[in-house]
Amino acid sequence: MDFLRLFSRPTPKIKVQTTKKDSFSGWVKCNGCSETIHADELKETLHCCPKCGYHYRISVHQRIDLLADEGSFKEMFCHLKPADPLSFEDEEKYVDRIKKATAKSGRDEAVMVGSAKIAGLDVALGVMDFSFMGGSMGSVVGERLTLLIEHATEKQLPLIIVSASGGARMQESIYSLMQMAKTSAALSRYRDKGVPYISILTNPTTGGVTASFASLGDILLAEPGALIGFAGPRVVEQTIGHKLPEGAQKSEFLLEKGMIDLVVKRSDLKNKVAFFIDFLKKETDATSRSDSQEGSEATLVRLARGSRG
Repeated sequence: MDFLRLFSRPTPKIKVQTTKKDSFSGWVKCNGCSETIHADELKETLHCCPKCGYHYRISVHQRIDLLADEGSFKEMFCHLKPADPLSFEDEEKYVDRIKKATAKSGRDEAVMVGSAKIAGLDVALGVMDFSFMGGSMGSVVGERLTLLIEHATEKQLPLIIVSASGGARMQESIYSLMQMAKTSAALSRYRDKGVPYISILTNPTTGGVTASFASLGDILLAEPGALIGFAGPRVVEQTIGHKLPEGAQKSEFLLEKGMIDLVVKRSDLKNKVAFFIDFLKKETDATSRSDSQEGSEATLVRLARGSRG
């Protein structure tokens, strides 16, 4: 059977659930503690609840401003635009969904990549944008990230990727799933250069993104309370027929189980990333990777946890 005929049904009966964007206009009721807080107060605290510390979702530009030195970020590979290779249609055409996502987010895809400086250090930086189709990973997202990784490999730059995603983009089917292997292969070549890759997991990081590049960092950092996993808690519970433990798939739970290295408050994130880059860069410059690597990395994580401010 011809491959494309599998997706040729004019109106497939597939319903797509969308997630509403966080709103900060006026007074809001905190999702964490239910206290009433004002948008102006949230802006002053990097969109974290001043009462309970709940971390609200922020835009890709706010994330770049948070991490990169002022004026240092230069976007790359923005010439790559999403296409519709399968002429996919569910409740509406995929091309129409892309147009709506662009109008809503002000972005043309679910990731922004480029070069930047963090605390004066040159880095390659990629930030996923959840406001664009739930940060889903299509072929352009995978290609932009792969090109960023290859750029970091060529220039031997530390690599920082901030993930916020619902997973692979269903409208691109196998083309989307292929991005998991492509980004992972690029990271394998990057790792051979001995340059550090820091993966930052934010709320939510799920699906094929978690199952590929987001989990392959030399250091895995996560924001407090972030949902991290392959499938959501409800799907997992339905599959295994059991209730998950309290807080399962949250960043604190995954830290306890050893999946991530550190949970970092948003206010401390830039300093912590700069610490890891500087430490790992000096370690790489001083000695080649040896049998003592595991002990060095364990010491690094202990130092970072001990320096938590």
